[in-house]
Amino acid sequence: MIRCYITDSRTLASESLLDAIARNLAAGIEWIQIREKDLSARALFQLVEGALKLPNPHATKIIVNTRADVALAAGAAGVHLPSGSPPARFWRRPGSLVGVSCHSVDDVRQAEVEGADYVVFGPVFAPLSKSSGLEPRGLEGLAGAAAAVRIPVLALGGVTKENC
Repeated sequence: MIRCYITDSRTLASESLLDAIARNLAAGIEWIQIREKDLSARALFQLVEGALKLPNPHATKIIVNTRADVALAAGAAGVHLPSGSPPARFWRRPGSLVGVSCHSVDDVRQAEVEGADYVVFGPVFAPLSKSSGLEPRGLEGLAGAAAAVRIPVLALGGVTKENC
């Protein structure tokens, strides 16, 4: 199982974003997706650069949401693309990961055909931090998505320690 911490600084009370990233690096989370949509390219680059300088005892991969330019410039492990983006194969760099957000089994299959290394599928449960406007797909929907492809399918939306 790949565990991925997706950042959202709006949900942090007293902890800084870099402290939250450091905590997840120390915990051995396999991937961290930096998803701070409100930051400028420069501020996002500085955040990613700072995250990459933190101690990383488990070789956690740092992935940047949406901004392939920032991921490449900062030396991140990859980029995560929103659904409807140009095909993953266009963003590929040697050794990098390219992921795609998907909301249906057809989306998952298309992402694999277009060269994605993984997909994030959801919402599986009702999201905890925002309203997605989409009906939860449930565990059956997640199982169907995972069975449809050979690449990893990560669950998104309302996932907690208790229900994972």
